[in-house]
Amino acid sequence: MLPLPEGEFDAYLFDCDGTIADSMPIHFQAWQLALKEWGAEFGEELFYAWGGRTPVSVIADLNARQGLAMPVAVVDERREQIFQELLPTVAAVPEVLEHIEDAYGKLPFAVVSGSSRESVTASLTTLGLLDRFEVMVCAGDYLNGKPDPECFLTAAKLLDVAPERCLVFEDTDFGMQSAAAAGMAAVRVPPPWQRHRDG
Repeated sequence: MLPLPEGEFDAYLFDCDGTIADSMPIHFQAWQLALKEWGAEFGEELFYAWGGRTPVSVIADLNARQGLAMPVAVVDERREQIFQELLPTVAAVPEVLEHIEDAYGKLPFAVVSGSSRESVTASLTTLGLLDRFEVMVCAGDYLNGKPDPECFLTAAKLLDVAPERCLVFEDTDFGMQSAAAAGMAAVRVPPPWQRHRDG
């Protein structure tokens, strides 16, 4: 089980992709297939480095870096469509699932994600976990994405829990920075290659 920081917490806030759902490899595959149609490159190292960002900001940055003019909404929709097709293969991250099962019913939970509500709902439904979360804060529910603290502060407000009483579960640098900026303690979820190697 992932060790938790010291202290008493009144709510758990979970990122979704790579934290609850072991879906980052599937997202990477969906990005590759969608971007290939436009001749764009998005290497695995950069994909993980940019984890936690909204898809729209990623596509805009890839356009700028590679001198492309991909239609952001079209590419994002195609990526989401491919992701949904691959989704039945997704599994939960075991170390995080243990904490969800252990604390469910004792503390309120929120999902705080840079992905669309549709994508997060689909992932959690596939995993049979959708009913565990009282609050969902997804892309479109806030203006500034991670590493800005806005998404986590929004979730705390919706749960009516003080930010310093929230514990965040995150797998990305941007997510950890966002939680710290919100004044929240956080648990780092190891990336797939570390978890699978240790397991």
